[in-house]
Amino acid sequence: MSHDLDPPVAGPGLRELVDRLRVDPDDGFRLADRATEDDFGMTKDEALARLAASRSRIDVLQQRLHAEGERSVLFVIQAMDAAGKDGTIRNVLSGLNPAGIRVESFKAPAGPEAQHDYLWRVHQVCPPRGGITAFNRSHYEDVLVVRVKGFVPEQVWRRRYGHLRQFEQLLTDEGTTVVKVFLHVSADEQARRFQERLDDPEKRWKFRRGDLDDRALWTEFQAAYEDAIRETSTAECPWYVVPADGNSRRNMAVAEILRHTLEQLDPRIPEPEEGLEGIRIV
Repeated sequence: MSHDLDPPVAGPGLRELVDRLRVDPDDGFRLADRATEDDFGMTKDEALARLAASRSRIDVLQQRLHAEGERSVLFVIQAMDAAGKDGTIRNVLSGLNPAGIRVESFKAPAGPEAQHDYLWRVHQVCPPRGGITAFNRSHYEDVLVVRVKGFVPEQVWRRRYGHLRQFEQLLTDEGTTVVKVFLHVSADEQARRFQERLDDPEKRWKFRRGDLDDRALWTEFQAAYEDAIRETSTAECPWYVVPADGNSRRNMAVAEILRHTLEQLDPRIPEPEEGLEGIRIV
């Protein structure tokens, strides 16, 4: 069962924070109603301390999940460019047992991927029992970029909402908990981060000219995200919209979502073999 941090720290409790960020089905979700910046009532140092506390708890729960070997977690991270997908994954999952963690990134399909249905490559890299897999971008690109850039007709991408709900229900029925996070960054903050990349020789490699093309389609991408989140956030496979203009609070909030998910699963380590009592290793 989920519980708040111990000892108490600044800001809302674990459940309160997670509930604030979750998109409930049929609540008339509008992306514009969600903040891109929120300090959650804590300083940067307090957010970093809370991140560390949650990451420590995630470590314990992840090892139990791995040992139990019966269930898994799929952690989907979606965002506009420069919202911090890589940084979030690095800060939330660093230090965990690599035997039970995988990160998968999705680029434009090519080769065999392009010759199958759009979910074929996704299903192959979903987490095994006992594992946690983070998707850096995901199957949602097939209702986002393909819509905005007109790669498929509306009738095609629109019916995919149903595919995605059914696919995620299949995963849920088979023991995978699906959690989806949208890192919500503002246009102004994206511009600042793009400029920072261009001005820093160590970060310039991250920037591509196509980023500006996508930025010019900001309004269209925001509409596509809003529709995708509203159409596919369900009670069992919810979306969470995390303010992403501030890195420390963003990382803390995503860690809390993962921690809450694992607390709800409450994984248990297996019972040891019988007859081990009294054994002395010499």
